[in-house]
Amino acid sequence: LAVKDPTAVERANLLNMAKLSIKGLIESALSFGRTLDSDYPPLQQFFVVMEHCLKHGLKVRKSFLSYNKTIWGPLELVEKLYPEAEEIAASVRDLPGLKTPLGRARAWLRLALMQKKMADYLRCLIIQRDLLSEFYEYHALMMEEEGAVIVGLLVGLNVIDANLCVKGEDLDSQVGVIDFSMYLKSDDDIGGKERNVQIAAILDQKNYVEELNRQLNSTVSSLHARVDSLEKSNTKLIEELAIAKNNIIKLQEENHQLRSENTLILMKTQHHLEATKVDVEAELQTYKHSRQGLDEMYNEARRQLREESQLRQDMENELVVQVSMKHEIELAMKLLEKDIHEKQDTLIGLRQQLDEVKAINMEMYQKLQVSEDAMKEKNEIIGRLEDKTNQINATMKQLEQRLQQAEKAQMEAEAEDEKLKQEYVNKSETLQKEFSQKEKQLLQLETDLKIEKEWRQTLEDDLQKEKETVSHLRIETEEIINLKKEFLKLQEKNKQLKRICQDQEAALQELASKLSESKLKIEDIKEANKALQGQVWLKDKEATHCKLCEKEFSLSKRKHHCRNCGEIFCNACSDNELPLPSSPKPVRVCDSCHAILIQRCSSNVP
Repeated sequence: LAVKDPTAVERANLLNMAKLSIKGLIESALSFGRTLDSDYPPLQQFFVVMEHCLKHGLKVRKSFLSYNKTIWGPLELVEKLYPEAEEIAASVRDLPGLKTPLGRARAWLRLALMQKKMADYLRCLIIQRDLLSEFYEYHALMMEEEGAVIVGLLVGLNVIDANLCVKGEDLDSQVGVIDFSMYLKSDDDIGGKERNVQIAAILDQKNYVEELNRQLNSTVSSLHARVDSLEKSNTKLIEELAIAKNNIIKLQEENHQLRSENTLILMKTQHHLEATKVDVEAELQTYKHSRQGLDEMYNEARRQLREESQLRQDMENELVVQVSMKHEIELAMKLLEKDIHEKQDTLIGLRQQLDEVKAINMEMYQKLQVSEDAMKEKNEIIGRLEDKTNQINATMKQLEQRLQQAEKAQMEAEAEDEKLKQEYVNKSETLQKEFSQKEKQLLQLETDLKIEKEWRQTLEDDLQKEKETVSHLRIETEEIINLKKEFLKLQEKNKQLKRICQDQEAALQELASKLSESKLKIEDIKEANKALQGQVWLKDKEATHCKLCEKEFSLSKRKHHCRNCGEIFCNACSDNELPLPSSPKPVRVCDSCHAILIQRCSSNVP
């Protein structure tokens, strides 16, 4: 005969005793009533059997005074594995009448039975066998399969309702002895097999219903959590959709406002450009008729304009070119100012030359030969002045051509802006149907259009793009407005410069006419000097009447004496005046010899 392992026999005996105790407890509870007290004998025997099962294979721990062998250690471990067991452990520790760990373990078993969670607690403990190995031997009941069978049998105790008073009971001094007389069969037990089968079926159905109820409760709780999360996400999506709709409405309103503003700006610019076109055309016609020799420069400007039009491929480069053109216009204005300063310098030089001419006129009766040389020098200076006037006219023509180029570039920018706006309108109409085309005209860097994804997924991206395009159009409109303002300012400066140039040309013409008159007067002076050689000045007392008007001199009609020919005139007859740089007022000149008249007091005025 083979020798059996004594620990296996012990495990089998304890398993059979657990089966008998659990079965007898359930049967007696169904016959007696499902609510049991602590004095009920089958319930007491059940706790004794469970105590023996938990003590089987328990390791002996050495303490300071003696050896300690208790089941409270593994039961206390359930608190860490199963969070719901914390309440039982805390209540067991707070009981006042318990002094030993065995008493705490017995109280813990009673509370777990009342909660109907003893099977759950012990199942968590059996799963963690690496932790149980600290308390049990490897051959213990809780470490083998019999422990799992006992845990499965404990599930059937959920049909029993236990009402146990743990607080006043003496659990430390109880003796755990199994009463086998309760489990011996009798004739009545044989007759009640059919009843026990029915009861077992009912209990199985109840256990199944309770387990199903637990699963349903867990599924219901999970479904409630999912419903709450879905409701929250739904509300968030509704809010985001409302916000998106409001943003779309605001963007549409801003788009309409921008369109209206753009139309107004275009109308104003068209009116201004038409007016400027008319002025420029008139000026061009006049300049073409007057200056035909500047066609070569005009052809070069047209060639430069063609090169610049080829270089403008997109809106960004065009804006850069406009900025550069603006800088060129500023440089041209600076050059104009420099030319104006040079003209002013030449005018100052001319005035100085006129002063010299006048000084020569004053001394002409003494230095006739020197005056002829001075006339030659003056002729050379006049030629130089004519060359300078031609250069000024050429620079003015260049500036006008540059202004025309700037106007043409602005017209092209406005035309391209109108095209971009029309394309933007068409694209905004087709955005709600298919968001498949991107803005070619504004970016012009993308050559191939990509196929967009689904409309619902890319709605936010398209809204952001629309915002960016609207902001970009705002920036462009502001830049166009600034360029128009600067263009108007440049036009005003050009008009002022034209006026200044016209005034300077008129001054030059007057100076040239006066120079020609001075030549004639010099010739007259020569003839007068020849005729007046040998004449003597008339005395002041003898000159009582004007030689021209033959009126008597008085306070209102003062005497003006010519120091060249000696004639005396009144201030009404001597109307010829010439400006001198040394005197703030112009001086009067003799009508016969064109010499400077000297004012004298009349004979009847002190």
